[in-house]
Amino acid sequence: MERLTNRNLPMEKFVVAVGSTRRPKLDAVRDALDALVPRFHGSAQFDVVAVDVPSGVRHTPLSREETMAGARGRAETLGRMARDQREAWKYLIGLEGGLDVVHQSGARLVFLENWAYVADASGRGAFGQSGAVLLPEALAHRVVDSGVELADAIDVFAGDRGIRDAQGAWGVLTRDLITRRDAIRISVISAFSSLFASAEQ
Repeated sequence: MERLTNRNLPMEKFVVAVGSTRRPKLDAVRDALDALVPRFHGSAQFDVVAVDVPSGVRHTPLSREETMAGARGRAETLGRMARDQREAWKYLIGLEGGLDVVHQSGARLVFLENWAYVADASGRGAFGQSGAVLLPEALAHRVVDSGVELADAIDVFAGDRGIRDAQGAWGVLTRDLITRRDAIRISVISAFSSLFASAEQ
């Protein structure tokens, strides 16, 4: 268990559960929490707990709705675990990457997106999205039409191995201007921002 701490101010300590054990996802969540420290009454000390939970969707979701459902499904599973095991998890984070298939002017466009769903202990939740990057048609064909998992297809496309746990498809497609970690961080910040805004209404 790793901890992010702002030592300059009185600290609020809480536990954040993330529905994944993959390093890029956990690093991205820590980056997001670090950026969000001022929103937590000026200071915070975090315990980040990684829990491997299912998404309830296919390995590479093929619609925005399915990707969002996967992120929310992970967070809701964490919520049930917290209740059943009496865990003091203040925030629950579900993460999911997937594709959004769009038909525009007779052409098929396939975008890679990352979504986060953040819920608090009371059950309030909010979505956040990373933005999107267009897949080349050859890569889109392998994933959408041939059913190859994106993690496998991007390795073949880039001529490398283990890309999912490094820069991700985002890094390959943007030449590392935006990595998978960057995209997930943005989705988590967006979700927390929406959650905070709803609490202030």
